[in-house]
Amino acid sequence: MTCARAAASQILSRLLPDTSPASYGMLFLCGALYGICLLLTLRSGASVGGGLLNIGGISSPVLMTFGASLPLFYNLMQPWRFITAVFLHASLLHIGFNMWVLIDIGPMVEELYGSARYFFIFVVTGALGYVASSFFGHMSVGASGALLGLIGVLLAVTTKRRGAASQMVRSQLLRWLVYIAIWGFLFPGIDNAAHRGGLVAGFLVGRVMMDRQPADPIERKRAYTLGWLTGVAVVVSFAFMVLQFFRI
Repeated sequence: MTCARAAASQILSRLLPDTSPASYGMLFLCGALYGICLLLTLRSGASVGGGLLNIGGISSPVLMTFGASLPLFYNLMQPWRFITAVFLHASLLHIGFNMWVLIDIGPMVEELYGSARYFFIFVVTGALGYVASSFFGHMSVGASGALLGLIGVLLAVTTKRRGAASQMVRSQLLRWLVYIAIWGFLFPGIDNAAHRGGLVAGFLVGRVMMDRQPADPIERKRAYTLGWLTGVAVVVSFAFMVLQFFRI
């Protein structure tokens, strides 16, 4: 198991950038899934236009098949949707905005916690955002709940630290929250419940998790284990998505 994990880590290190590999890995995964979903939407003959917000739009049947979050009853029957929905996006503007925020904020959190724990934070806060969303009966996709989770983590960290640097980061995060709140108020279809759930989950994680990279071999082993378990959860979730796709 240790040899296999080391080999996998070596392969990943060659494929991903030296700085912020988890952030760019998730950027690649979201982009690849969006491209596949767009091709299937075009193949089905569904419209991918209809206004700025819907340019490159993905059809609802394709999103449902690929793991969109559904009302709670359906998600409990197919819990992998809590995770797969984090990596799906509904339009070109949707993925463009979310990936912009990811590359703006993600590397800060990844540098602070290390790639393994950062990956855990991203997936868990995104999934918990969809737990909150599903109570309201939404069909929803997107990484925004996880991104609000990253903002929540950084807010928690900056409230524990004093100094000009923390205050500057906190001011930037509060501006992001204002922009996202305005966006959610002005445009229909924004999953504000997932945003709130991810933000609260991230803030709680930031309060309890050590806000630094692993400092010794024991801490690194725990962090890597957490990251690999998260990776397994993601892989298993997408395996169920693939089975769902071929079943349909």
